Amino acid sequence: MNPLIEIRHLFFWYGNRLVLEDINLDINQGDFLAILGPNGSGKTTLLKCILGLLKPQKGEIRLFGILVEKFKEKWRLGYVPQRATALVDPVFPLSVEEVVGFGLIPKKRFPRFFTREDRKAIYQALKRVEMEKYLHHRLSNLSGGQQQRVFIARAIVSYPEILILDEPTTGIDAATQERFYDLLAELNQKGLTIVIVTHDIGIVNKHVKQVACLNRRLVYHGTHEEFCSSPRLQQIIGEHHLVIHRH
Repeated sequence: MNPLIEIRHLFFWYGNRLVLEDINLDINQGDFLAILGPNGSGKTTLLKCILGLLKPQKGEIRLFGILVEKFKEKWRLGYVPQRATALVDPVFPLSVEEVVGFGLIPKKRFPRFFTREDRKAIYQALKRVEMEKYLHHRLSNLSGGQQQRVFIARAIVSYPEILILDEPTTGIDAATQERFYDLLAELNQKGLTIVIVTHDIGIVNKHVKQVACLNRRLVYHGTHEEFCSSPRLQQIIGEHHLVIHRH
């Protein structure tokens, strides 16, 4: 089976600063991969290269076997950006239905109004994240944890094969984070491949299957179990990161 995402000899610079150096990484169907590393290690830059939002100076990325710059089926990827909830404007009265509906844009030309099929897809996406009863609520009236579930629904409304999340639990309390990761695990068990950048490895590790550690270079890629037992753990994730607890 070919990897869903193939990264080969990837280099990326911001000006004269080398951010990613010779990254080689495969992400396979059904993976739940956590990407870890200190601030400035290139985690978000790598995600943006995968999504085609940034163009690397060297190397290549293939999505489903197709070079990322030629990949047209954007609906096959769902994306929850960093600090998505911070983008919620209480003055702009978007409903939950409207926000999730924006996730249909990559799959087809966005209509002036939702079709019956659109509304069904939106409802089903919200149901998968247990938010269907908030369909007609204003997004800005929801809690941070509820808003994050809505952004997940937006990312999965087009039934993507890969869900990519960048620091999705920033600013969310610990109990809500726990429920959030349980939701991701459930989606993963149903076949969704998940790639997540996070500092919350102490919570996510009970669900994650693989770990990739970046510090400009890919310094580790392997199973969660091997990672937890690595004598280089503190060196890999940095002395200021959370200690991993086995669940």
